[in-house]
Amino acid sequence: MLDFDNFNNIGLSGKNIESVEMIEISPPDEVMEDDNNLPEFLPILPLRNTVLFPGIVIPVTVTRAKGTKLVKKAYKGDKTLGIISQARQTNDEPSEDDLYKVGTIAHIIKMIVLPDGNVTIILQGRRRFKVDEFTKTDPHLMAKVTYIEDHFPNPKKKETKALISSLKEAALNILNLNPEIPRDAQIAINNIDTPNFLTHFLSSNLNIGISDKQLLLETFDGYEQATKLLEHMMKEVQVLEIKKDIQSKASSDIDQQQKEYYLRQQIKVLQEELGMDSPDQEVEKLRAKGAKKKWTPEINEHFNKELNKIMRMNSMAPEYGVSLGYAELLVDLPWNEYSKDNFSLTRAKKILDGDHFGLTKVKERILEYLAVLKLRNDMKAPLLCLYGPPGVGKTSLGKSIAKALGREYVRMALGGVHDEAEIRGHRKTYIGAMPGKIINNIQKAKKSNPVFILDEIDKISRDHRGDPSSALLEVLDPEQNNAFKDNYLEVDYDLSKVLFIATANSLDTIQPALRDRMEIIELSGYTVEEKVEIAKRHLLPKQIELHGLTPGMFKITNGAIVKLIEGYTRESGVRSLEHKLGSLVRKIAKFVAMDEQYNPNVKEADVERLLGQPIFDKDLYEGNDLAGVVTGLAWTPVGGDILFIESNLSKGKGALTLSGQLGDVMKESAVTALSYLKSHAEDLGIDYRVFGNYDLHIHVPQGAVPKDGPSAGITMLVSMASIFTQRKIKKDIAMTGETTLRGKVLPVGGIKEKILAAKRANIKEIVMCYKNQKDVEEIGEEYTKGLTFHYVNYVEEVLEIALLEEKVKKPIVFSFSEEAKKELV
Repeated sequence: MLDFDNFNNIGLSGKNIESVEMIEISPPDEVMEDDNNLPEFLPILPLRNTVLFPGIVIPVTVTRAKGTKLVKKAYKGDKTLGIISQARQTNDEPSEDDLYKVGTIAHIIKMIVLPDGNVTIILQGRRRFKVDEFTKTDPHLMAKVTYIEDHFPNPKKKETKALISSLKEAALNILNLNPEIPRDAQIAINNIDTPNFLTHFLSSNLNIGISDKQLLLETFDGYEQATKLLEHMMKEVQVLEIKKDIQSKASSDIDQQQKEYYLRQQIKVLQEELGMDSPDQEVEKLRAKGAKKKWTPEINEHFNKELNKIMRMNSMAPEYGVSLGYAELLVDLPWNEYSKDNFSLTRAKKILDGDHFGLTKVKERILEYLAVLKLRNDMKAPLLCLYGPPGVGKTSLGKSIAKALGREYVRMALGGVHDEAEIRGHRKTYIGAMPGKIINNIQKAKKSNPVFILDEIDKISRDHRGDPSSALLEVLDPEQNNAFKDNYLEVDYDLSKVLFIATANSLDTIQPALRDRMEIIELSGYTVEEKVEIAKRHLLPKQIELHGLTPGMFKITNGAIVKLIEGYTRESGVRSLEHKLGSLVRKIAKFVAMDEQYNPNVKEADVERLLGQPIFDKDLYEGNDLAGVVTGLAWTPVGGDILFIESNLSKGKGALTLSGQLGDVMKESAVTALSYLKSHAEDLGIDYRVFGNYDLHIHVPQGAVPKDGPSAGITMLVSMASIFTQRKIKKDIAMTGETTLRGKVLPVGGIKEKILAAKRANIKEIVMCYKNQKDVEEIGEEYTKGLTFHYVNYVEEVLEIALLEEKVKKPIVFSFSEEAKKELV
């Protein structure tokens, strides 16, 4: 019988198949009727990947030169060949050691010579034989053989019938479970009555390996061969049943995949029509970009691994967009791409001086950094922290530094950031994940060594989502940031070449570990003269351009700018000054737009006419004839300021009242000062009876503003001494410093801000601790010009400087009860 399945797979499939005529096959019994006259010596044709069984018809294409000659010779002769399978399949020229020793004699039914010279023959097996010896190897193999008779027990026995029935049943099960086998095979199996031929037919068509088929061929006992065959068939049935179960479970998924495939093909066609890239083209473009990157082999391997994963994904799946975005981030980052630093210190100094007036200390530090970088060329970038009140130019200074270095400029606002993922990024395990702002800004900069401004670093907050300031510790540590790990990026990124510059209004709210990594550079504020120059050089040209005017349309005198500074602003920086200049420019712009007559030269007298009455009084002193009112100097996040401390006495039992939203430190300063006065009442000329018969009330005006700090100790003490002694306070004097119970004056901070505040208020004399003298000497003469400093160590010196001998015109008359007088007696 012809095996149609094998014929299609091994036979004449391919070119020229149409030239093959249909073959009529005789029944096996007719073909093998002359088996009693079989030759003793057989020419041997080795076959690869095929085992021929008796009675089975197979097509064979012969491509070896020896085999072609042998087939043609045999076809012209008795058309008989010995077929033996190769044990070693890879040998093109098999020797007798490469062949099995049991084969099948075959009859050549048909031979077709193809146009390419190869020969296709149709073989039918006749009987098994065993090789006794190989007698010849050239021009082809010859062997002396012994033929094996097929032996099968009596088919009428129950055991034999049961075995034959089991074989047919297993064969039919395989046919039902495997739709690829032609349905004609079922009819053929049902029509086979000979046990031997049934066993050979099923053995030939069973889906098992060549070695297993050869083992069945070498099993000469028919019953034993059938038993082994049944074992193989039952395994095949089990495999097919499991396969069918899996296919039935996956059929719905396969249908969905086919639907998605069909839709993707439609999308692909539409994309081609619109000139858009298909998913595969996108991946290949990314791979081409990645090949040009200057990254390490580890990152290159990671990148290509990610691309390979994308290629295996469904482009409609949500994860596809996440992975594609991640790959695009990898290829967009400037790995080992740096701007070339400009080491011209003269040029850098010129740029810094041109962009910012003053700020000598900051400019000097930047030039020092450039000098060291120029000499070593491998210095790790330090972290500078520009600390000072708003409006002094901290953020804009970063742009000038970037311009001087020739680097890219990046600014990251940290105010209100409370999620650690803003710094380190999100895990890319869910849709919507993003890298942190550090990596995101590096990507925008296109270089790995920008000037990176961390704006308002003191205003970072924290909540249940993490502590961003702790996440910044790795970013800002020169020993760690060469391998910064962003959660989204997953691979290390080198931040060691980035010049980080932080800005802050206050150092108190910065985490101590983070502050320890920064070099603090203080920007205290500007004098009136500096503000005038800044307004003329920077602020005014900017406002004129912003409002659509030309320089000739608006001019302002120095006196008018001074009036703006003293009457309409009270700050350390120049932000409010810029706003007021903008108001003036808008007034002029209105005149220009309405074609009205106006004077382009704005003088001091014009300021009040254009902007209205001044907001702040130049003379801040009121009630100089009253005792108990003292001017103190304070530090605030927006610069220095002055404050008044007022004391008042009323009849009572010696109670102390504090008001003005004072913090714990200021309350303790008041208690300490009062205790000192009580213990030194006689030395200061205070009637000690006043402490038990009068209540003391201390108030700091502007009660809506919370106040705290260690700078008001001596100010409170002088205020109390003044009210108790009824002596006036010296005019145009202010003071700052803390005191102890022993009367020692302690140093305080924020000296430059306080000096600037004193100058804005037209203070002439300042009292402070002797140890603060070094802070004053570090300040330029332009800041201290016109001021007289009194350096003291003890409270007695402060009282001697601040209190006048002259008493108030209407002093308080201390009256005591009869009980108090009796106690004195």
